[in-house]
Amino acid sequence: MGNVIQLQNVHWRNGSSHLLRDVSWQVKPGEHWALLGLNGSGKTTLLKMINGYIWPSEGTVSVLGHRFGEVDLRDLRKLIGWVSSSLQEQLYGTDKAQHVVISGKYATIGLYERLSEEDLGQAEGLMKTLGCGHLWDREFRTCSQGEKQKLLIARALMAQPRILILDEPCNGLDLFSREKLLDSIEELTLQERTPTLIYVTHHTEEILPVFSHTLLLRKGEAVEQGRTEKIMDGVTLSHFFEAPVVVEKHSGRSYVRIPGGRHH
Repeated sequence: MGNVIQLQNVHWRNGSSHLLRDVSWQVKPGEHWALLGLNGSGKTTLLKMINGYIWPSEGTVSVLGHRFGEVDLRDLRKLIGWVSSSLQEQLYGTDKAQHVVISGKYATIGLYERLSEEDLGQAEGLMKTLGCGHLWDREFRTCSQGEKQKLLIARALMAQPRILILDEPCNGLDLFSREKLLDSIEELTLQERTPTLIYVTHHTEEILPVFSHTLLLRKGEAVEQGRTEKIMDGVTLSHFFEAPVVVEKHSGRSYVRIPGGRHH
């Protein structure tokens, strides 16, 4: 197949606001990407564009080989999983963990289908892969924030998407919960038939070595993109943040700090 995602000279305006400016971006099969940008950089707008919830004011968008304007976007969305912490608030707190996961296959809030052995087996396998198999039969509301995020990722994977967008999944997690979740995401990439992952964050240290490529988005513009090891250097990131920063590498991850200051 061709590119998983292809944006060509995309602009998006909302009234007088120009939220995306001349963004071109290609994601090829076998690549996992990080999307790095500060608050207000246009990350959510770009994700909505990929999912077909908004249409480019200018430029062309193709996802999974289907060009917008030539595909039923409702069908395309079924091939894209989008995990956002805001979804937690929409789910029923009294639902059992495995039911939350299985509901992803049917794209419902709550479970109204009769459970099959196949669904239960798939949910069990995904929960084990993501390190949350011990939550079986637990009420969703009793799970920690990190555990809920793992369940949401498993839920998205129930529909066997071709693209999985992890939208700031570590938001609100403490250091230990964050590392456990990142370990689970890394484990996921080692599985067969893993979907293309798009990991969205504003923290460089969350970008694991498994994310081979990174796109830097600032004020609606793609400032830089390419191999992660080339993007994560002091010169590139100082230009990106529009302020001098120092980059320290640990275990293949990049920690940014302001000179003379604390880690960012």
